[in-house]
Amino acid sequence: MSPAGLVAGADGRSRCGWIGSDPEYLRYHDEEWGRPLHGDRELFEKISLEAFQSGLSWITILRRRPGFRAAFAAFEPAVVAAFDEADVERLMADPGIIRNRAKIEATIANARVVLALVAEEPGALDRLVWSHAPAARPRPRGLAEIPATTPESVALSRALRAAGLRFVGPTTAYALMQSAGLVDDHLEGCWRAREL
Repeated sequence: MSPAGLVAGADGRSRCGWIGSDPEYLRYHDEEWGRPLHGDRELFEKISLEAFQSGLSWITILRRRPGFRAAFAAFEPAVVAAFDEADVERLMADPGIIRNRAKIEATIANARVVLALVAEEPGALDRLVWSHAPAARPRPRGLAEIPATTPESVALSRALRAAGLRFVGPTTAYALMQSAGLVDDHLEGCWRAREL
């Protein structure tokens, strides 16, 4: 890794050093991380996956994302909101996901919250999340300059909790902001930073 926190890929491109050499991290970095994501269903999926990531590495979640999507009906809030105790038990037995009862139950409860929000006002989750996008700031020059939380992620966490969502602390909210492109933490010198 370079002093700036970059790694050189086999394709000659410099990338943020947190990807290491994992092909799935590389794909995620190049195709998703930091790109603006909109849509109630899409953001519900990201919120759910970020909640499951709590206490684990993100690569664990990325590798299991197909399993999560299958188990949680592509994160369609209306479908997940209808899950019952039998579904919880089914999910607890599913080796394709992280089998954590509290996170499974929170995902179902969060789907009910999201469904209620968007039933009243389609796009409500998207607007709630994106209303916390911070002003542009200088691009980080190294991994140490990337925060775990910000005042905006604290505010987003509070807003999501006030709406009734669970497993949405400030660190999880900041990871969501990075993943969904509310912030662009690609390092100075990363090829994606030059592209964005």
